[in-house]
Amino acid sequence: MLNKTKRIITFLLPVQIILIQLLSFFPEFVERFYSNGIFIYTSILLRYAFGWIPFSFGDILYCILIIILIRFLIKKVFTKHIILKEVLFDIGATLSIVYACFHLFWGLNYYRLPLHELLKIEDQYTEEELIKVSEKLVTEANLLHKSLEPNDSLPVHIPYTKKEVFDKTVPAYEELNHIFPTLKYYPKSIKTSLISTPLTYMGFSGYLNPITNEAQVNRLILNYKAPTTSCHEEAHQLGFAKENEANFIAALVTINYEDIYFNYSGVTFALKFCLNDLYRRDEQKAICLIEKLRPGIRKNYYEVNEFWESYKNPLEPIFKSTYDTYLKANDQPNGIATYSYVVALIVNYYKTHPVKHR
Repeated sequence: MLNKTKRIITFLLPVQIILIQLLSFFPEFVERFYSNGIFIYTSILLRYAFGWIPFSFGDILYCILIIILIRFLIKKVFTKHIILKEVLFDIGATLSIVYACFHLFWGLNYYRLPLHELLKIEDQYTEEELIKVSEKLVTEANLLHKSLEPNDSLPVHIPYTKKEVFDKTVPAYEELNHIFPTLKYYPKSIKTSLISTPLTYMGFSGYLNPITNEAQVNRLILNYKAPTTSCHEEAHQLGFAKENEANFIAALVTINYEDIYFNYSGVTFALKFCLNDLYRRDEQKAICLIEKLRPGIRKNYYEVNEFWESYKNPLEPIFKSTYDTYLKANDQPNGIATYSYVVALIVNYYKTHPVKHR
């Protein structure tokens, strides 16, 4: 009976894959019935279930799964009498269940309507528009830096603990209700990851556990990056699966919140995307804008680069390549390069909206 069940579950895997591919052609359906329907209730339920736990239950779950996998390999594979068919059905049934849970609890959000359509903005922009918005952000970044650090050569250090940052993200999301009413972040379920050191060596600032809907932030990252990283992972929690969209929402939330440290983190975050994009188009124009920044802002950027450089290792490209493949398999054909498309959202939003200095 058990073997029959495993076979049925295994044969359901290709059926699921076909159904998901078909759903990807109907983003309006996914948006209405999943992202703004089923997912709202499942995500809230999961955040209530795991949000109150002071540590990352998802991290522990991953560790347990790794132990189970090792046990399975020892028991099933590294034995003298391997029953290949049994092993294949064990693996197939497991993959089928994981695939189903991933898409039911979160993954279908990859196929919802693109964010620029929800915000009713364009998804294309000219170099002139990019430069104008970048100049706005440079001006705002300089004003914020001057307010926080009178010495123009010193970087800004955010005085909050990670927990204080997490607590502030809840009212920060509330500030966006007048702009984006569907972004309601309650209850909160965001924690520092128990596996922060491995995450750092893999090159990741955080991640979302799609099964428990817990947002994980790398506890080792600089506090300067904590507001945008936290809001980025929370955007994933709220159903914005694509990296470029989560980055834009992180910028929008931190820039609009009534906290000058959040504003500084958000403006410099958005600005870096714009400067990187401009540098690819015209190095000289990008350099001219960079030179207009107060030296302390450039030091903040340098500190972040220095942090990641200190953890570089031969395995990091492998993890990045794996994640790149994952993104491509989930409706992001450009993989990690998709991150660059956040510029289209930033430029088209802020060319008609002011970047307010608070």
